[in-house]
Amino acid sequence: MPMLCGGTGETKPATPEVQKICDEVKLQVEEKAGKTFEVFNAKQYKSQVVAGTNFFIKVHTGGDDFVHVRVHQALPHENQKLTVHSLQSSKTKEDDIVYF
Repeated sequence: MPMLCGGTGETKPATPEVQKICDEVKLQVEEKAGKTFEVFNAKQYKSQVVAGTNFFIKVHTGGDDFVHVRVHQALPHENQKLTVHSLQSSKTKEDDIVYF
């Protein structure tokens, strides 16, 4: 099913590209969460095409703990860094990724 501009796509397994995004924004996420994470592995994601792309990523942070991270990737010509828009903590492996 094609992704509609403005809507989120379906949940997909994390790819190496999505893990790379997580690696790049880990420090931003830790600042927003107020703690550090020993484990920070992307498990699933949804994306949304806007003026760039929003990634909604389910990240395993150790044990039974997960966070959902919303990351904005600007259009290539804007030459901007990835930005953590928001964060949902206290998530579980079973929690669906929803728009936030």
